[in-house]
Amino acid sequence: MFNFGGPDMGSSSGFLTSPKRRPVQLAVRWFFGGWMIGVDPKSTTHEHAVPAMPFGMSPRWRALALLAVFVPLSSLLVQCGKAPPAATLAANVHATGGDSFEERFPSPQFKDRFPSESESIKWSSRGEPARQRTVRTERITPEPMPAPSSYRVASYAPTLPLERPREDLTTLVSMKSSAFPYFGENPRSEAPFLNIAKGERRGHRSYSGKVYWQDETYNDSRVLVHVPEHFDAQKPGVIVVFFHGNGATLERDVRDRQMVPQQISDSGVNAVLLAPQMAVDAADSSAGKFWQPNGFKRFMDESVAHLTRLYGDPKSAKTFANMPIVIVGYSGGFLPTAWSLEVGGITKRIAGVILLDAVYGELDKFANWIENNRNGFFISSYTRYTKRRDMELMAMLREKGISYREEMDGPLRPGSVVFVQTRDGVTHRSYVTQAWTEHPVKDVLIKMATAPTSARYASMPSSASASR
Repeated sequence: MFNFGGPDMGSSSGFLTSPKRRPVQLAVRWFFGGWMIGVDPKSTTHEHAVPAMPFGMSPRWRALALLAVFVPLSSLLVQCGKAPPAATLAANVHATGGDSFEERFPSPQFKDRFPSESESIKWSSRGEPARQRTVRTERITPEPMPAPSSYRVASYAPTLPLERPREDLTTLVSMKSSAFPYFGENPRSEAPFLNIAKGERRGHRSYSGKVYWQDETYNDSRVLVHVPEHFDAQKPGVIVVFFHGNGATLERDVRDRQMVPQQISDSGVNAVLLAPQMAVDAADSSAGKFWQPNGFKRFMDESVAHLTRLYGDPKSAKTFANMPIVIVGYSGGFLPTAWSLEVGGITKRIAGVILLDAVYGELDKFANWIENNRNGFFISSYTRYTKRRDMELMAMLREKGISYREEMDGPLRPGSVVFVQTRDGVTHRSYVTQAWTEHPVKDVLIKMATAPTSARYASMPSSASASR
């Protein structure tokens, strides 16, 4: 069956007949338990296995057999533990180009682990007010946990109805009809608004002589849109349009410093806010697209889609398209306010005008609107900086036979005209949060909503009105 010796273990030419190989053969026989099984390949029949008993050998032969097996084996093992020859090492060094371990696997440098100053994320300082989130969140009431013995199969479709979020929603949206960019004429001079160029760059030289560039100052088309959590499109409400003054941005000033969205929310009145970005952080009152005929109408028409989307109910679009408007102009915001009243195209929707230390000019436009819209209210609160112009406007109204009062304590009825001089110490910069009272925009909205029923333009929660 198996032949470990050679072609014929018993022949003279076989493995066992060689005197030099016989000790090795004997050792192998002994190593495999003392038995070797031999078969004659020339035989056509199987013969009985022949037992081989190496243990009958003399001690001398046994020792020689062991040496013949283990000496070559130990020599092989010793070679495995030796270091490579110098020639081999030299060949390997040449193959790697002579690079050291440090050169092939350099340690990471500081710049590889940490970004440089120019690559680092710029975090807001502790003193900077946190930006409000503009992403709507859906509040879902969790279902009761199933009983231990029941099982639920996962589904791709929602299993709970989504409700409109009950929280203030404030965002910035870009609108084509916003004040800027503007490439038309300045109606006061009938000259192009962008009246200066430097290469391909275009800009506007203001009346003070300062140059503002279009790509820096007149290129922001965003509008701050705010919907309070309590707003209900199914109830009477108003849209407040706020024109900020000089040197302002929507986030830093309108939202955070002047707190206009917060004043509207805190009033509890059913009102929403639109505040277009005018000249960005510049001493300029230019009205941009609000100079154009029907420019204010286009702005209000475009805002319907954004208010509807933010509110979350497609059916509210018709409500926003017809809702009364209250314009608030602060400081340099007098110019877009005056032109919106004069050529805006939707004068009949304007329920009221609030000027906060803002009568710097355009007196005829304000007087004409007051005279021709006796269902709307007009309020001008002023400091010593605008007192002279407010006095001129009062004289113009007297000539037209229009009465006015000079205090804010009375009811705010349709056709009410109010001029209020604020006390000394009230600064122009803080006027949106501190005028005749703290938070004047909030105060006017409350007076408007708590007027006699026939004079109300907007509603407010019954609990809020009862507490006032």
